[in-house]
Amino acid sequence: MSRFSGPVGRRGFLRVSSTLTGAVLLAPSLQGLVACAAAPDGARRMTRPEIARRGAGGYGLLRAAGPDLALPAGFGYSVLSYNGKPMSDGSATPGAFDGMAAFALPNGNVRLIRNHENRNPVATSRVKGDAARAYDPEAGGGTTSLEVRIDAGGSATVVRDFVSLNGTIVNCAGGPTPWGTWLTCEESTEGVAAGWGQEHGYIFEVAASAEGLEVPVPLKAMGRFIHEAVAVDPETGIVYETEDRQLAGFYRFIPRERGALASGGRLQMLAIEGKQNYDTADGQQMGSTLPAIWVDIEDPDPRGAWGDTGAVFAQGFTRGGARFSRLEGCWWGDGGVFFHATNGGDARVGQVWFYRPEGSDGGSLTLVFESPSAAVLNYPDNITVSPRGGVVICEDGGGEQYLRGLTPEGRIFDFAKNTLNRTEFAGACFSPDGRTLFVNIMGSTLDAGTERGVTLAIRGPWEDGAL
Repeated sequence: MSRFSGPVGRRGFLRVSSTLTGAVLLAPSLQGLVACAAAPDGARRMTRPEIARRGAGGYGLLRAAGPDLALPAGFGYSVLSYNGKPMSDGSATPGAFDGMAAFALPNGNVRLIRNHENRNPVATSRVKGDAARAYDPEAGGGTTSLEVRIDAGGSATVVRDFVSLNGTIVNCAGGPTPWGTWLTCEESTEGVAAGWGQEHGYIFEVAASAEGLEVPVPLKAMGRFIHEAVAVDPETGIVYETEDRQLAGFYRFIPRERGALASGGRLQMLAIEGKQNYDTADGQQMGSTLPAIWVDIEDPDPRGAWGDTGAVFAQGFTRGGARFSRLEGCWWGDGGVFFHATNGGDARVGQVWFYRPEGSDGGSLTLVFESPSAAVLNYPDNITVSPRGGVVICEDGGGEQYLRGLTPEGRIFDFAKNTLNRTEFAGACFSPDGRTLFVNIMGSTLDAGTERGVTLAIRGPWEDGAL
């Protein structure tokens, strides 16, 4: 998840609509995305992405800022955390740094909650933190929480850090909630039959206010499948969920009580009205809108999910649900949810979709962008927005790893390059005041791996460009 590489094409502008409990959420303009994505003649393909140079939204050429990053002139960074570093609770910092969000704390500091996409097989898996508090004492994934102080000069330091959820597996992405929690998602449905101590494939909730290990409660009504990311409607509390499979569904969870996900609710999968089993993977027209409805998932926690990762998807598909191609990052903004089909599209290198709810039973689905080639956009994953209107784009492609910036006018530029290793960037998020960009270099996903994972805080003259 969340690799950054390759140049990307013109995109519409994104802006910040709101900050929920200090977590910066994304609010792209649908009209801007459509206008900037489509070629003047109405064709779906683009061939010449525009580059934002210094003084026109970009920050100029990258230069070595330290052993980990190349950044534009005037920018610097500090290393907040790295795998193996002793934490405040006595645990060693786990590796496989992935999704992350930033929250404002009452004392003026920032809470980072960070996923760990540990992929150790059960034979070599080791729980992190207190095994007696773990959901599954065999499982090595989970989350860590960091309290970060940012001084007047912009320097960031860790005040304390600790394991905040343990005993889960393959914690990939997730999302912040309006009520001040982080939803962390398991990207695996393995379980007892595979040798684990518990069934997996669930979403768990971690409070930004927590000062130690949370009680791990699998939110089973939200579905057991190959989870990726979530986005929450701040008005209704409905949670939208993506599924990272080649045959993927787009889901929504309607809780019985807003902000109380453990109380249960109803899981549904998106379908296109009048078009059974609509295939969004190819043959689509950018800017076109489809009428969307929702079909119920009768059994969100099927017993056979450990052997059939598509057990939930099949239920929705049987009822006419739509098929997407590998759904990953998603976020709430502009009155709806933007989400990525990582290898959707005719060129199989990525699509950006937008769902806008219209009433309680349906809404509209719009393809706002489709990449014509890997040279334009290669496997889109996460996106983070600056309060100044620009965005940081995460790609899940190969090769050298970059953070790409995008101006409000849709021009692209390089903002950072991973010079530490070839593992992906992940978890990019701005501090609540927008002055610090936090980001992870993932590192190895196995405990025995040798690639270093780090969490970085980037600072500099943001006002000189779009970010």
